[in-house]
Amino acid sequence: MLDRLDPIDRRLLDEFQRDLPLVPQPFAAIGAALGVSEDEVISRLEQLGARGMVARVGATVRPNTAGASTLAAMAVPEDRIDEVADIVGAEPGVNHSYLREDDWNLWFVATAPDTAALEASLGRISAKSGLRVLDLRLVRPFNIDLGFRLDARARAAMPESRATRLAVLESADRPILQALTEGLPLVSRPFAAVAQRIGRPEVEVIARIATLSGAGILTRVGVIVRHRAIGWAANAMVVWDLPENRIAAAGPALARLCGVTLCYQRRTVPGLWDFPLYSMIHARSRAEAEEVLAEAAALPELAGAPHRALFSLRCFKQTGALLKADAA
Repeated sequence: MLDRLDPIDRRLLDEFQRDLPLVPQPFAAIGAALGVSEDEVISRLEQLGARGMVARVGATVRPNTAGASTLAAMAVPEDRIDEVADIVGAEPGVNHSYLREDDWNLWFVATAPDTAALEASLGRISAKSGLRVLDLRLVRPFNIDLGFRLDARARAAMPESRATRLAVLESADRPILQALTEGLPLVSRPFAAVAQRIGRPEVEVIARIATLSGAGILTRVGVIVRHRAIGWAANAMVVWDLPENRIAAAGPALARLCGVTLCYQRRTVPGLWDFPLYSMIHARSRAEAEEVLAEAAALPELAGAPHRALFSLRCFKQTGALLKADAA
């Protein structure tokens, strides 16, 4: 699919997954960089969205900063997969839901404005399905950016690690964050459109986005790409069974490996799910993903670590996070 993109579309997807210009007319600034007009940038983004290649132009919010979130898993009998996936997807806070290769086969990310709302959401899913839900909360992120170069195995520089400064977050930021997770309108002055909707000045909205990005609350601001739709069809979540005293070294080593696009530590469920370290691999083919996995398994920091690769089979839902109660 990548080879069917014309050069401008490819650059648009490749170069603007982060660092969206925080100016009143960001699409004009992108157009200046690409050598095309503002109208053409907007038109191309609309077309890429219609083709399923772009989810939105907006931002990703660092987990458990402006709201609560978790990764969850369910062991669903094969004859109930569609039924249970519908139950999961009906929860407004579920923003990603996948069928993966494992007995624990239905995986989803659940978000909510706060911990109580998140737990209530998981409880509703369990009650409606009659199945256990594993709640695998984030412990420590090593790379949660999920912005990467589209060329096969190209090594993109990881964003510089920085401490998250939660003190800068204000209650009035929630409508801005929700707008960014839902997606900016594709108009000449998208920040002005958001500002008008929430009753704040455009300059203030732009300034708050810059502040939240600089504080690490926004992990990136830019074009949110649907990687499967553009040809990165092999998506594997690889989980690693490591003792706590090895994770601090193994996590950064995994995160630096070309082909690994996410890496983090999560809580385990002893006896049911004993894998604390997670890494995501996005590749164009299963064989390519398995090459990355072989390199990962050969890292000294992961020597002898049992692991399991859960390739994605189906995507049921992919939307932005739920950060405001009235956004449901």
